[in-house]
Amino acid sequence: MIAFKEWQVICDALASGKQSIIFRKGGIHEGREGFSFKEENFFLFPTRFHAQGDQVRGEAPPILPEWEPGETVEITHFATAEWAETLTTWDQVAALGDYHIWTDECLKARFDWSGKGMAEGSIHVAFLRIHRLDEPISFPYEKGLGGCRSWVELPLEEDLEIALHPVVDDDKHAALESEIRDLLSASST
Repeated sequence: MIAFKEWQVICDALASGKQSIIFRKGGIHEGREGFSFKEENFFLFPTRFHAQGDQVRGEAPPILPEWEPGETVEITHFATAEWAETLTTWDQVAALGDYHIWTDECLKARFDWSGKGMAEGSIHVAFLRIHRLDEPISFPYEKGLGGCRSWVELPLEEDLEIALHPVVDDDKHAALESEIRDLLSASST
């Protein structure tokens, strides 16, 4: 029961079909190897750990305090990373501008950062298939779920049965993947 921690506003964009990609450089607690999309299937864990409003385009999200121990967390979406790669030119990142809500400044700062196993001038991107859960999964927030880390183990039963419904239909999903692949291919030359 692995979850990928991402800003609430990005989880909302994924859940609504506004975007199907995520970028990640890595967090303070990623370990020596740095970040990788080591999981193919995972829940989306909405975090409020960092300020988000000035780092995304569009209407500023409401500013919510970070989860407190005992608060109820609701997980509403599941993701499958269909592919992931490391982008090593800013042109590749910039080419995807119409497919996400982050600001260029936010992504450029991440792209230029080095440390924790990641070189300056690189960032990971993954193309996701997002599914809505039939029923949200709720659990009390624990301190062990906090901090600047991408992957967390959810305190859930392993035999939990869930029904999934794609957020984006098959045709639109295939068209998005093709467009994004073409843009990455064209911008890497």
